[in-house]
Amino acid sequence: MATYYEQMQQMFRRYQEEVGISGPTTLKDIGVWAITGGLWQPPESAVLSKFTADMGQALRLEHYTDPQGRRVRTKHPIRLPREEAGEQLVLWDDIRTATRQHMEMSAQQRRLAIVADCHQLKIDVDSFNENRSADDPIQLAFDFRADLAELEAVIV
Repeated sequence: MATYYEQMQQMFRRYQEEVGISGPTTLKDIGVWAITGGLWQPPESAVLSKFTADMGQALRLEHYTDPQGRRVRTKHPIRLPREEAGEQLVLWDDIRTATRQHMEMSAQQRRLAIVADCHQLKIDVDSFNENRSADDPIQLAFDFRADLAELEAVIV
């Protein structure tokens, strides 16, 4: 029995044969062909994953103006470990009604995500500098106090 990915690879070859394409093609074209022909349909879990991803993005984009005139993100998630299948449970709450504990955990998790992004950026730039630009290395500063002060000055 072929694995799911092997089946997808076979579907690609079948598409090329049936449509008569031997050169480049788009995955969207193959998808339309496969779905229209009844060869593929998204598993229910994929539909739910798409919904949760879209809803999460929508909630991240929701803002309100606080009493001091600041544009504030309204909804904030926290991630909790879940026993079953190693999944994470993500709980969303509204900043205007959330507990301090929820907001503190959300802020800590967002900060850790920023630190992880900075760490990967440092690795990438260090590699570039050492391997491609040793004579003129890219300089990075990870002290964001001046940047934050500048942004706050523009907002006020």
